Amino acid sequence: MDKEYMIIDGIKVELNGEKNILEVARKAGIDIPAFCYDPDLSIYGACRMCLVENERGGLDAACSTPPRAGTSVKTNTPKLRKHRKMILELLLANHCRDCTTCQKSGKCKLQEFAYRFNIEGVRFPNTACELGAKDKSSLSIVRDSSKCILCGKCVRVCNEIQNVGAIDYAFRGSKMKIATAFDGDIVNSPCVGCGQCASVCPTGAITVRDDADKVWDALGDKNTEVSVQIAPAVRVALGKELGLKEGENLMGKLVASLKEIGFDKVYDTSLTADMTIVEEAAEFVERLNGKGKLPMFTSCCPAWIRFAEEKYPEYVENISTCRSPMQMFAPVIKETYTGDKKHIHVAIMPCTAKKFEASRDEFKNKAGEPYVDYVLTTQEVIRMIKESGVRFNEIADAKVDEPYGMITGAGVIFGVTGGVMEAVLRYVSATQDKKALDAIALSGVRGLDGVKEATVKLGDAEIKVAVVSGLANASALMEKIKNGEAFYHLVEVMSCPGGCINGGGQPVGEREAKCERTKGIYDADKAEELQFSNQNTVVKEILTGPLKGREHELLHVHYKHK
Repeated sequence: MDKEYMIIDGIKVELNGEKNILEVARKAGIDIPAFCYDPDLSIYGACRMCLVENERGGLDAACSTPPRAGTSVKTNTPKLRKHRKMILELLLANHCRDCTTCQKSGKCKLQEFAYRFNIEGVRFPNTACELGAKDKSSLSIVRDSSKCILCGKCVRVCNEIQNVGAIDYAFRGSKMKIATAFDGDIVNSPCVGCGQCASVCPTGAITVRDDADKVWDALGDKNTEVSVQIAPAVRVALGKELGLKEGENLMGKLVASLKEIGFDKVYDTSLTADMTIVEEAAEFVERLNGKGKLPMFTSCCPAWIRFAEEKYPEYVENISTCRSPMQMFAPVIKETYTGDKKHIHVAIMPCTAKKFEASRDEFKNKAGEPYVDYVLTTQEVIRMIKESGVRFNEIADAKVDEPYGMITGAGVIFGVTGGVMEAVLRYVSATQDKKALDAIALSGVRGLDGVKEATVKLGDAEIKVAVVSGLANASALMEKIKNGEAFYHLVEVMSCPGGCINGGGQPVGEREAKCERTKGIYDADKAEELQFSNQNTVVKEILTGPLKGREHELLHVHYKHK
């Protein structure tokens, strides 16, 4: 078959299944500006920044116009430059321009395009900052309608990718805004705190809630000891923003930086990811033997837990009773602390929903105090490192503190979709050789696909498993299970597409970044001396030592029907 081509700015570009002119142009290395376009979301065509000039002199939206062989378009003409500058002026006229104090400063698309198109002044009056107070009701995100440009990406990700529907367009004309039902606070909506809306927002209209100031205060108090744990996915998401490679395993530099900043003890949550596997695998085997409901769902993702409580309460008992690794580590640290200072425990997570999880009554001690005092996302920690003046790309690696320094590759792979499932399968495989690792890796649980299914052998039995990321995918799978159209023994659910490497608190990255981070996690797994959770002797020592007799109290949780 003859190849088909399209001409873009005089460049002959081969067509190979691209859905729109925007994708064809980007393949040719031409960056057409766009606010509302995202390859993972439906086409909206609202911002009109991506207009191109066709052969007749007319304007077409590059995001919604399919490419046609033999046609020619231009992306940079006097008409288009005038058009884009006018759009930017109008957006800036309706945008609170406190850029120097905005969390998105330096990463804001509106700021980027204003600079790119040399916008030196706005001819229209600006009253955007008078639109109202910020919505700080959520523990996970902050909403600021004065910075919203109505691109609709947050609405589409909440509805199409997450099937939550917490926000949508409200009102009409000049009064149009993104709002919850009845324009209430986000905390009173179905929001699960996943933070994916903040990930796709091109401006500062939705940002991650920042708790760094509280942690700085604790670090500055000489009468307080501050310990911190670091989730597996964080180590591969720091690089690009701190002058190193995307996806590079920077755990050693992160530990050293946190010590330099002032944290007294630094630990790796991969340890209790191993502990989660030991406990979860035992529970799974019990359920297989008739002592519990099937399928069993994983319990590491707090946004998934909240989603299940709200939309599928009849399946709450199917969720594993194991606490998340964060909530397993915190009691271990707090309950074994013997110092005479006040003790604050911080968790660095890729996930905005972890901020909510830390506040749940289920994860407080008998005095009503949370085991995790503060949750910082990767974004917040990057800002703290920059603020401290630590030269991250030059600092020598450091190791986490003992006696909790041992981890395995099985704990590290929790950071990617399919990682929890693979770690469980490694554990129950009852073998520890390379062939077993390869067979499990090739079973179908790896990859960035939203839904993955596999059948694995456990002794003489065949176990059907599923791995899901993105709550819309989870919802579709739940409906199949409810209707009897599918059956699984074990299901892993992560709310964020791709898993924790793409968490709402991670630096925003395109698909290439997700791939690099995923590769970084698996490379870190291979670099560990041990790859099976049952090889972690520190987990065994904890379970038979300080936690003996209190395992169920401190490591398990029973979620209740809403």
